Amino acid sequence: MTETINLAKRIEKQLPAELVNFMLVAGKVAVSQGQNLYLVGGVVRDLLLGKPNFDLDLVVEGDAIDLAHQLIQINQGKITTHPRFKTAKLQWDKWSVDLATARSETYARPGALPSVKPGSLTSDLFRRDFTINAMAICLNPGRYGELIDLYGGRDDLEHKLVRILHEQSFTDDATRIWRGLRYEQRLNFHLERETLELLKRDIPMLDTISGDRIRYELECIFGEERPEKVLRRAEELGVLLRLHPALRGNGWLAEKFKQARQLTSPNLPPIGLYLALLAYRLSDKESEHLISYLRLSKPIAQTLRDSLSLKAKLKSLADPELTPSRIHHLLDGYSSPAITANLLASDSPVARQHIQLFLGKLRYIKPALTGNDLLRLGIAPGPQIKELLERLHEARLDGKVRSKQGEKELVKGWLTQKDIS
Repeated sequence: MTETINLAKRIEKQLPAELVNFMLVAGKVAVSQGQNLYLVGGVVRDLLLGKPNFDLDLVVEGDAIDLAHQLIQINQGKITTHPRFKTAKLQWDKWSVDLATARSETYARPGALPSVKPGSLTSDLFRRDFTINAMAICLNPGRYGELIDLYGGRDDLEHKLVRILHEQSFTDDATRIWRGLRYEQRLNFHLERETLELLKRDIPMLDTISGDRIRYELECIFGEERPEKVLRRAEELGVLLRLHPALRGNGWLAEKFKQARQLTSPNLPPIGLYLALLAYRLSDKESEHLISYLRLSKPIAQTLRDSLSLKAKLKSLADPELTPSRIHHLLDGYSSPAITANLLASDSPVARQHIQLFLGKLRYIKPALTGNDLLRLGIAPGPQIKELLERLHEARLDGKVRSKQGEKELVKGWLTQKDIS
C-alpha cells in the first residue's frame, strides 16, 4: 500500500498566510457544492523542492467558473472567466489564482491545439507535460494537504529527472521539447533516459508548431535566471538548429548574456537584448526570416534590425578621432537594446568606449534654445531654423558652448558672419 504523504505543514510554512487561508476557504466551499478541489502543477513541485512559488493553480472536479464566482464574493476582488475553456482567474490585493475545471485533452494531429472536455483529476494530470508537474494536493477538509502523485513525480524529483508521461507527449505538443530543456537547466536536473531518446526522435515535430508558440517558449526561457544554459543544451541536442541553422548557443553567447545581466541588474535584460545577441551572427536575410517566423512584435523586430545595422557601423565607431557629435550622429535613432547589444558584442575597445559615452551622456544632451527662441532672435521661419538647431546641437555635444546665453552669442555670430544660407 502506498504511503499517504500530507503537505499541510509545508504549505503553511512556505506560502503566505493570505494564500493558505484562501485555499482553506476554497476547499470548504467546493466540498459544500459536492466538488473536489486540488492545488496542481508547478507550485506542488516547488513546495516539494522548498522553492518559493506563489502562482496558485487550482483544479476543481466540478465547475470552476461557478466556484470562482462564489469565492470572489468572499475575497472581494476581480474575476476574469473563459467559459470556452471553463477557467477563471481571481485577483485581489497583490494575489492572483487560476481555477480550471478538471479536463481531458485529445490532439487531432501533431502540433494542433488540443480538444478539451471535462474530465477527472486523473485525466487532468495525465494531460500535463512532465511527471514533476503532474502532482496535486487535495484541498478538501478531511483530506487537506494530501499529495496525489499518480505518475511518480515525487520519485523523479528525488532523482532529479525530467520525465514525460507517455511516449506520444512530444509528438502531441512539441513545445514540450523547449519546456523540458528549460526545466532541466533551471532545476539542474537531467532528462530521463527514455525521455531524452524520445525528445531527439521528435525534434522534427517542432515544425508542426506555429512561430507564435515557439516565440512564447523563447520568452519563457529569457525569463530564466540563466537562459544561456538552456540555449547551450538546445544546440547540443539539435533543437536550436531547428529554430534557425545559423544560431549558436556557445560560450560567446553565454559570456554576452552574463554581461547583459550585469549591465541591467537588478532587472533582467529585456527580451529584445537577449534576442539581438542570439541573432547577432545572422545575416540581414537570416534575421528577417527569424523575425517573420517568430512573428516578433514591431519593437523587438526593430531591435534585431537596428542591431545588425549598427553592427555594420562598428568600424566607423572604432575611429579614435571621432568627435562626440559624430558619435551621436552614428548612434542616434537606434533602439537602446540594439545599441547595448553592439556594446557587448564589439571587439573594439574604442567602439565600446564611444557607445558607452553615447549611452551614458551624449544621448541626453540637447540645445537650450528652441525654435521659438530663434524666431524671437529675428530669424525668419523656414529650413534655416532646423539647420541652426542642428548646428547648436553639434556645438553642445562637442563642448563648444555650455549655456543658453552662449548659444545665443553663437547664433548671433553665425548670423553676423552670414554663415548660413
